[in-house]
This record gives sequence, C-alpha cells and structure tokens, in this order.
Amino acid sequence: MDGLRVYLCEKPSQGKDIARVLGATRRGEGCCRGDGVVVTWCLGHLVEAVPPEAYDESYKRWSLETLPILPAQWRLEVKASTAAQFKIVKALLAQAKELVIATDADREGEMIARELLELCGYRGPIQRLWLSALNDASIRKALGQLKPGNETLPLYFSALARSRADWLVGLNLTRMFTLLGRAAGYDGVLSVGRVQTPTLRLVVDRDREIAAFVSAPYWAVEARLSTDGQSFTAAWNPPEDARDAAGRCLRQHVAQRALERLRAGREARVVSAETERVREAPPLPFDLSGLQETGSRKFGLDVQETLDIAQALYETHKATTYPRSDSGYLPESLLSEVPAVLASLVQTDPGLRPLIDKLDPTQRSRAWDDSKVTAHHGLIPTIEPVKLSALSEKERAVYGLIRAHYLAQFFPHHEFDRTLVTLSCNGETLRASGRREIEAGWRRVLRDGAEEESDPHGQSLPPLAAGVGCAVDQVDLKALKTLPPKPYTQGELVKAMKGVARFVSDPRLKQKLKETTGIGTEATRAGIITGLLKRSYLMKQGRAAIRATEAAFALIDAVPKALADPGTTALWEQALELIEAGQLTLEAFTEKQAAWVAQLVQQYRGARLSLQVPKGPACPLCGAATLPRLGPHGPFWSCGRYPECRGTVAVASPSPGGRRAGTRAPARPQRGAYETS
Repeated sequence: MDGLRVYLCEKPSQGKDIARVLGATRRGEGCCRGDGVVVTWCLGHLVEAVPPEAYDESYKRWSLETLPILPAQWRLEVKASTAAQFKIVKALLAQAKELVIATDADREGEMIARELLELCGYRGPIQRLWLSALNDASIRKALGQLKPGNETLPLYFSALARSRADWLVGLNLTRMFTLLGRAAGYDGVLSVGRVQTPTLRLVVDRDREIAAFVSAPYWAVEARLSTDGQSFTAAWNPPEDARDAAGRCLRQHVAQRALERLRAGREARVVSAETERVREAPPLPFDLSGLQETGSRKFGLDVQETLDIAQALYETHKATTYPRSDSGYLPESLLSEVPAVLASLVQTDPGLRPLIDKLDPTQRSRAWDDSKVTAHHGLIPTIEPVKLSALSEKERAVYGLIRAHYLAQFFPHHEFDRTLVTLSCNGETLRASGRREIEAGWRRVLRDGAEEESDPHGQSLPPLAAGVGCAVDQVDLKALKTLPPKPYTQGELVKAMKGVARFVSDPRLKQKLKETTGIGTEATRAGIITGLLKRSYLMKQGRAAIRATEAAFALIDAVPKALADPGTTALWEQALELIEAGQLTLEAFTEKQAAWVAQLVQQYRGARLSLQVPKGPACPLCGAATLPRLGPHGPFWSCGRYPECRGTVAVASPSPGGRRAGTRAPARPQRGAYETS
C-alpha cells in the first residue's frame, strides 16, 4: 500500500527495538522514521477517562445527593503529563494510510492504542503486531505474521468494560461509604474498588482467623528404631478415640502410657511394608502468578518487584519472553527453536554445558500443548544470548528461575520409591515412611533443598518386610500445640487471588469458578496489592508477611458482603472474558454494572454505619483524626484523610529514627482519593 505506515507502540524502548528491525533509523521528535514507515509510541496511556466534574461541576463536591454518577456518554481527555506526545501521535495518524498497533499484546495494550485512535478519529486500515519477545528474531517473525485489526478488537471492548466498571464501582461507592463513614465519626477515606476490596477481604478474613485461633495442646511420641545397623524414625499412631481429624493425640495420659509401653517393648516388629514407584513430571514453565509466588517464597520479593524484574528481562535485556502471561504451556511451533535456545543459554553461561549435555532436546513434556496456550505462552528464555554481567543480582535470580523451569522440560520424570511401613511394639502401632531416589530427572535442574527437608517421606529406610524385627533405641514424648494459620505473604496472596474458587462456599458458584482467572488478571494483581499497601489498608510485617490494618477491618465491615465477596468479582472477570470472546457486549455489561451500583446507592443512602476504629491524636497538618500505621521504623499515627493529607504523628515512645509529627507536607486533593480497580 502506498503512503505512510505508522507503527504505534506502548513505550519508547519497545518502539526503538521495532524501529531498528524495520530499518527506521532516523530519529524524529517522539518517533523513528524510515522509508514509508514511522514508529511512534504512547508513553503508556496518553488519554484517560474524565473525572466526574467534567460531566457536571456539581460532582466536584462529594455528596450523597449527587450519587450515583452514571455517565450517559463516556468521555476521554488527554493526560496533561503526556500532552506533547499526544500531539505528535495525532499528527502522524493524520498522515497514515495504514496503522499497525504494536502495543503490548494483551487487553490493556489494546486499550492504550484503541482509546487513542478513538480520540484522534483515525478510521484507516489497522493491523496488529503480536509480540511474545522483543529480541530481533522474534520481532522479525511477528512482523511477517501481522494479524487483522478486527481480530483483536474484542480485547479493547473487554478492557473498556473493565475500565468503566472500575470507574462506576470505585468512584460511586468510595464516595458513598466515605460520606457514610464520616457521618459515623470516621474521618478517613473508605476506598472501595471492584478488585481491591475482595482482595482486602481475603487478608482481613485470614487475620481474623489468626486472632480468633485458640491453641490446643496435643502430644506426639517418636521412636528411633534400627535394624542391620541402620536407624530410622517412626511415629506413634494414636488410637481413634484419642485423636482428632488430623491424627493428633489430644489426651496426654494416653500418649504417656504409649511412651512407657514402647520403652518397655524393646523391639518393634514390621506388620506391613508397602512400596510404590512415584513418577513426577517436571513443573510447567512459569506464568506470572507462579513466578511472583516463587519469587516471594524463595527471595522475599514483593510481587510488584517480581513483575518489574520480569518486565526488565523482557523489555530491556531481551532475555525472556512476554511476562504477563496466565499460561505455563508452550505452543508446539516453538519446538523448532529449542536447539537455538539451548545454544544461546550455553553462550550466555558456559557453566551450563555439563547440565545441557545431559538433557534430551527432542523430549516433549506436557508443557507443549497448543490446546492449553492462551493469548501468551509460559515465560521462557529467548534465542539470543544474554550478557549476565548487565543483570542485577535480583534479575539474575529471577532469570535463573525462568531458565531452570525451561530446561526441566528436557529431562526425564523424577522417579523415586515411596515406602510406608507399619510396625507393632508391645500393643502400640508405629508408622514410618521413606523414599529412595531412582532417577533424579528434572530435579537435576530444580532440586529444592528446603522442600526436600520438609518432606515427611524424605528419610532413607533399611530393607523392611513383614516379620522383620527392629530394636527400639530411643522413645521421646513431645508436648506440642496447634498453630494458627500463617499471615499471607504477597506471593501467597497472588496465588489466592488466582485460585479464588476455594474461598467460595456456594457449590454451584464454586464449580463455575474453577476455570476462572480469579480476582484481577496477571497484569493487575501486583498493582492491586501495591495500591492497598500505599493506601495503608495493608502493612508489611517482618520479611514477607502482610497484615490488614484497622482501616481495612473498618472498610470490610462497612461495605456490602457482595462487594467484598471474591466470588462476585471473579464472576465479573468471567463476564469480561465473554466480551473478549464476543459472547457478551460491552454495552450490556456496563448497563448491568451501572444498575447494580445504582441499587447499592439507593439501598445504603440512609444507612448508618457502625465503625469501631481507634483514633489517635489530631493530624498536625489538617486537624483530622489519625489512624495507627506500621512503618519501616515502627508504629506511628497517620492522617485518616490519606492520601489527600500526609500528616503523621509519632507514637508516645517513638523508635529510633521514627517519624516526627507533621514531617510530610499535605498533598493537594487528587483523583486518587478513590480507587478504580
């Protein structure tokens, strides 16, 4: 086609990578030019939904009388911070004979481009560049396989539906519950969000479960046995009338009697010994949630930090594929690239040679399955070598995880024999378990010492068969207590958001949600958790744990159960998937959301909230009540109007280096006073 072909990217770095492959090497203002082609970029979102006051000046003041705010015609405006780049893109679109959307290949990337085209009035032909990696070879391949623009248009409708639902729920219900809270004596902003509120509910419920937990004592008896010079450990099996559902002995005198009988018995005889061969398939390559959960568990990384690292590995270092994937499976078409990927890994790190020499590059694990690949496949290394010295320590650690899960696909199953032994001693029953590795397989790549140490079947047993006698060398009685659930870590919270079905009690809804994407998406979960931390609804505790603050308990107690129910939000996410599949219209979804919000406003308009939140001293900057927070230097009081005001007050006995009263300047009122996600 004659005329100018414009490539519209999401970020400058992405645009420059594509421009280099296209030969568009002449730098222009906000773009790169070549013969008949120009590559430009968006700097993220160049446009945004207008605030309420743009529809009606009266909406500037928060008032129950003005709710619900339901735009009849949705409007967009150019972001002030990116107005200059918008002008450049608009001018280029006016010259374009054809457009190639080259933003990130996901729902949000589609929206970034399409909203811009809508505001600029572009009506020309559209094609879609769908990239899974930003190395040169992947870009060339994708440029030769452009998709028709209408193929990805439903992604835009789905993203737009999500954006409008977030606006309707977040804006209206934040205003309503904040106003009701103030009438009840709570001065803070009760920030409500379609996704953030049910996410917060998960943490609040866990913290309440921990607080309500009553520890119960139980007793365990452990015996050290030996035969043929090899010793092993066996555990006493309490009688049914003395144990709970978990098999723990709840009666001390029963355990004490067993201790005495076992010590007097001197010999335990094997009643049965059963061995089974276990074959473990390698774990799939990572999706983003799995990477975030593992990064949190192994390295103590925040989920946003893991996402940022994965994005840098993809975008800056060209080391790995697109990170925001919800699938760990790989397309069969990538099998042809396996030799090239393995060669690049050795070139990147020659120390891998002995390991790679042991794998089988022709092996096909369960990961290679076209039917299970979604819009993006699992995170894997690219076919181009990486300069490891250019990676930070944390980037190398995350890259190592991604690389190891890829290499594991070319090793055999991990095989071991698991043996369960039942023994009898002086009328008491003992049980022992053990394992013997037969084939290391993929564990050569992913051997996790911490996991193996915690494996109850991990000990090595001597050869045992029915009738074999074992000497009782030592018997110990242990007085133990049941432990409360552990607080969430960020990684575990992401995992809970994705697997929300297990928190739903309704069996029909539970079944419907088993295949859902859960709360939020791979692209948004980290941002939701980070937002809750910034708004002081969540706080960090220790190295990895996160806990709900008093403000979080107040919010969850104030809002309707349906709004905080993870199942409700997961059903909405399913509706967005139906829009993406062309089975539900944007208009129908938005109308239902508007009707639901209007119904809630009507239901709660005259309600009185009962909130019990401890209030601290007055804020030194604005005079509002303060709320307790926990910062890196210990506890302090923070203005209840945060983030509109950022005043703080030290606790009565501040820790060294703690904040002093009023050390932060008040922030100007901002749209972020309500959350729209």
